[in-house]
Amino acid sequence: MFVGFPVIYSQMCTYLHIPLLIMLMGIIARGTAFSFRNYDAVKDDKMQDLYNYIFVYSSFITPLFLGITAGSVISRQVDPDAGSFLDAYVFGWLNWFSVAVGFFTVALCGFLAAIYLIGEAKEQFDVKRFTKKAVIMNAVAVGFGGLVFLAAEIENVHLAHWIFGNPVSLVAVIAASLSLILLWYLLSKGKTKIIRILASFQVTMILVSVGYTHYPNFLMVKGGNNLSLLTDHATAKTIDDLGWGLLIGSLFILPALFYLYYSFQKKKPA
Repeated sequence: MFVGFPVIYSQMCTYLHIPLLIMLMGIIARGTAFSFRNYDAVKDDKMQDLYNYIFVYSSFITPLFLGITAGSVISRQVDPDAGSFLDAYVFGWLNWFSVAVGFFTVALCGFLAAIYLIGEAKEQFDVKRFTKKAVIMNAVAVGFGGLVFLAAEIENVHLAHWIFGNPVSLVAVIAASLSLILLWYLLSKGKTKIIRILASFQVTMILVSVGYTHYPNFLMVKGGNNLSLLTDHATAKTIDDLGWGLLIGSLFILPALFYLYYSFQKKKPA
């Protein structure tokens, strides 16, 4: 199914390397600031403020450029035959539609973060605070969602047709809307754990509604050409090497991730 990903990823890195690089730097900065903020031996100096600033702004930059990249791969703005640097490497992602998708992604990530923090909160004050933030970010996400459709019309991206033009995407949109209503109902009843599942389901339905129509085309470029996950595959040796690399790397990474999760989840002694 994903044999085409090495080729598609190489194309993304070629024409979308700027937003991908910024997103990668945001991920590194966010993780580094979080670790240093928690484990810095000195807790009352100005470095804590610096860690906070880095964490906050990188938490904004990372989903912003993730969304910009996601919008770029379906906007048909990437031009392999461009004759200038700006047309080839900048305007493919710096357009109204991609930027609107970026801000929508930021709002969606903020909404998800608030929903997950509600379940982690121990005090009623924190529950109310994160609930308020979730409501705000939900409203912001709806607003930016409208801007995405507006920008799609400006940039001639057939987003409305993709979502409302087939029954699968339409059902996904309806399911996402109904799950949101159910989420807020359960939250009002104090069911703070199951709302995480509903929030994840909602995001999944949003992805299905957008991606179903042009699947298996993953990268859609200017001129009507597409790169497919099923047909534009790399050589067998490249796929084999990638598979072995992922397998060997997971043997080192997964145990560390499980230990990291355990370290953050275990309760501190009173």
